[in-house]
Amino acid sequence: MSVDAINIALVVVAIVAAILAVRFKEMLFSAISLAALSVIIAIMFFRLNSPYAAVFELSVCAGLITALFVSVISLTKRK
Repeated sequence: MSVDAINIALVVVAIVAAILAVRFKEMLFSAISLAALSVIIAIMFFRLNSPYAAVFELSVCAGLITALFVSVISLTKRK
């Protein structure tokens, strides 16, 4: 696979994950899709030679924010 094909594939997967994060009715699935989007963005940052931004994206957005979302979702009750 060429470099351009990998970049295009990453962008397509990121767009699909973003659309799924918005379209899911279940909040837990939306949070997981958002975490997947953050992982894809972190991979893009690594490929663009920006390792500090990638580590920050992976640790904060994919890790901490997802853990907060999942914990809040598990503590709420459905009406």
